[in-house]
Amino acid sequence: MAVRDDRGDVKQTTTGFRGPLMVQSLTSAKSKFLAVMQAIVDILDELGLGCKDIVRADVHLSNLDDFDVMDSVYRCFFEKDSYPARTTTESPRLFGDSKVEITVQARLKD
Repeated sequence: MAVRDDRGDVKQTTTGFRGPLMVQSLTSAKSKFLAVMQAIVDILDELGLGCKDIVRADVHLSNLDDFDVMDSVYRCFFEKDSYPARTTTESPRLFGDSKVEITVQARLKD
C-alpha cells in the first residue's frame, strides 16, 4: 500500500479506502508526516492490522533535510526498538510536488 500527501490522493491500496487523504492544507512537514502515517494506520485498521504488522517501509522525501522530523514522527507509531526495515531516500521530484511518499508492506494475519 502506498499513500502520498499534498495532492490528497491514495496512490495504491489493498483495501477500499473510503476517500482521499486530505493533507494539502497542512503546512508543516511534521503535520504532513503525521497525516500520512495516520492514513497508513487507518488503512491497516480496515484490514484488521496495525503498525506492529508492518515488516518494511520505503520512505521517499522530497528533501532529505526533513529526515529528522520524519523520523521522530515515524518512531511514534511503533514500539521502542521494534521498527520494521526501512529505506529512506531523497526523491526531489515526487508526483504532484508531494513532500513525502511512504510505501509499507505488512504481514497478513492467519
